[in-house]
Amino acid sequence: MSRTPQAPAEIAPIAASLLTRSEELGARMARRIRAQVTYYRGDEHVPFEELAASCRRNCEQVLRQLVDGRGGDMAPAQETGRERARRGTPLAELLHAYRVGSEVLWSAIAAEARSAQGLTTETIMSLAAWWVNGGLAAAASDAYREEVSELVLQRERERSAMVEALFTGLLTDRTTLWEAGDVLGLPTGGPYVVVAAEVPGPGREALPGIEARLHAEGLRSAWRLLPDLHVGVVAVQHPESDEAVLRVLERSLAVRVGVSPAYRDLRETPRALRLARLALTGARGRPTGIARFDNSPAALLVAAAPDEAGRIARAVLDGVLRLPAGERDRLLETLECWFAAAGSAAAAARLLYCHRNTVRYRLHRLEDLTGRSLRDPRAVADLAVSLHALRLTPGE
Repeated sequence: MSRTPQAPAEIAPIAASLLTRSEELGARMARRIRAQVTYYRGDEHVPFEELAASCRRNCEQVLRQLVDGRGGDMAPAQETGRERARRGTPLAELLHAYRVGSEVLWSAIAAEARSAQGLTTETIMSLAAWWVNGGLAAAASDAYREEVSELVLQRERERSAMVEALFTGLLTDRTTLWEAGDVLGLPTGGPYVVVAAEVPGPGREALPGIEARLHAEGLRSAWRLLPDLHVGVVAVQHPESDEAVLRVLERSLAVRVGVSPAYRDLRETPRALRLARLALTGARGRPTGIARFDNSPAALLVAAAPDEAGRIARAVLDGVLRLPAGERDRLLETLECWFAAAGSAAAAARLLYCHRNTVRYRLHRLEDLTGRSLRDPRAVADLAVSLHALRLTPGE
């Protein structure tokens, strides 16, 4: 009890007498803890022999210090605190056990003191103050918290390394996938999506607290901060999970976010990250917003060879791209709405809030500038791929 080394000297003979019965006191203390502290009931967490031995050591430590001031070494209590932390014992249960054990030992000292000569009320009060301020429970509690902090850091290091392996493609076999799922708290089977959010600055998370917010919606995820992106894998195993992810992202949104298509194997995460990045490029020009990767064949072709697709787009749409920005953007928006409207000029006009003849005029202008007829399926396919590529590489 190094915090209050000056115990009342008159208690020394009483403590010396009890020290000879430390084994019996330790067993009594262990039985009381078993009866009153839920965590210690039964041998599931701490076998009775181990608990009794720990109680005996604590009794001897306290009593020796009361006898002659020795026994102030907190190492046994600290080791108990660390061991309980490693086992996952709740701190409240550990401290409850120390309180129950203290009551047993205090009662034994008080019973011996009743028959002793020359003990005054002041001596008993001094002993009580020494007891309250003693350091066994405090030492165990401090060591427990230190061990928990170290375990948390260790788990975070393991988790960070596993997330890194996930995004860089180092997970290759089934055993490693099971290990990754265990460490990251992810199911080993999909579907999953990858979310990629632009960071507001180096070392700053784009979506602070996102993992906890997703968890509150019943969604498990694992996140990593890259130099330019805050990226995460989210398990979307239920039909409503996709919408839940979007709801959480919308509530958290202060940046641009790209979301990959769903995929089923964790080993596909690097590819999904690339698609989420590509979706993010499609959100350029907007301060915030969520862009989901279009899982159409045209979009997948562009994603498979983005550089080549960008060159094709610039070749096909060269005449359009040479126009002044305002006219260029109007023509490209009209083409995009025409595709969205399944080739209906009237439906595209409604999307654009203009007359259908305006849409037809713009489409004829596109045909003239590209040399491709919108009545030719092959030309329409060229324009669809080119438009996808242009959206994903707008600054190229």
